[in-house]
Amino acid sequence: MVSTTLLTLLLGVTGVFALPPIPSPSSSAKDLRLCKTSPTDPGIWITEEEKFTRFISKKINFVDITDTPNLEALAAEKATNLQVSTASIESAFPSGPAHQSQAAPLISALSQANLQTWTNGLANFYTRYYKSSYAPQAATWLYDTVVSVAKANPTITVRKFNHSYSMPSIIAKIPGTTNSVVVVSAHYDSVGSTASGRAPGADDDASGVVVILEALRVLAAAKFKPSGPSLEFHFYSGEEGGLLGSRDVMNDYRTRNVDVLAVVNQDMTGYSPNNVIAIFDDYVSLPLTSFLKTLVPAYTQLKVLTDRCGYACSDHASATAAGFPAAYVCEDSMNDSSPYIHSAQDAVSTVNFAHVLQHAKFTVGFLVEASYF
Repeated sequence: MVSTTLLTLLLGVTGVFALPPIPSPSSSAKDLRLCKTSPTDPGIWITEEEKFTRFISKKINFVDITDTPNLEALAAEKATNLQVSTASIESAFPSGPAHQSQAAPLISALSQANLQTWTNGLANFYTRYYKSSYAPQAATWLYDTVVSVAKANPTITVRKFNHSYSMPSIIAKIPGTTNSVVVVSAHYDSVGSTASGRAPGADDDASGVVVILEALRVLAAAKFKPSGPSLEFHFYSGEEGGLLGSRDVMNDYRTRNVDVLAVVNQDMTGYSPNNVIAIFDDYVSLPLTSFLKTLVPAYTQLKVLTDRCGYACSDHASATAAGFPAAYVCEDSMNDSSPYIHSAQDAVSTVNFAHVLQHAKFTVGFLVEASYF
């Protein structure tokens, strides 16, 4: 079993800095949002419209910490109370895969057709931008789909995690035998070239959503029972608005002292000119990341590529901020990932579903391995 996890991350993570003071809003700060673009940035108060013009439209990574201003402080406080050696941190994750025979029949049950059908379903919404009128509709569609997939195993629970905006995150849980949790995640909101523009978000990030959805389907159909931690499938909203959904969830988990052993986030899985699986090595747990690199050749037909994506590039950053071991898996390097994201051209026709299937194989392999942590 993996030991208590916070210091695992903080001693094995890249990109941890001292916390800056949080600025106070001006007296006219009604409806303003506090956003930051680096760990040392104290943040600025801006409107929702400015959030789009300053950051989203320019593809600048940022975090909206308005609703979760104390997340990093909670993690830092927890870290000071832990006494764990560097040696135990490095050995917290296995050196490589050990349960391929258990994973093989589950991987053989994966369906590429399902991946394409569900991607079409998500991309059919005009936009899934978290502030749009379509957001609640997309949430209902995905919640109903997750419930339908999970019903093969009545022990699986599915719930909505509500936020300050009308697009809940969705969490499915396969109960294990311990109080610990392992998470796989993706975000289901999208954004276009304007806040109200067409945003099919087929690759970004319907392709990540369908990967963990199909993994859930296969494990549910097999009535898979983890030998250790519970397995959770997180479908976050509001990622394009500054990691809103994932920060809310991770803030809740940190506040409640949920024992999160690992978080593996996938954001874009369907466009890979190099035909690789990319595993990023900044703002992540390095021991967890090293373990994941061993799983790619074991469970897929692809090679591993490593890259760096900077501060707050996707929802794994929220788990990192909360002090949980997190990793980020993507379709290719930053330079070679889809050029169509955040536009009306991020269409289903640009997605390589054979490549998405490889991510699904990797995900099932990871979940089986993690069920023994």
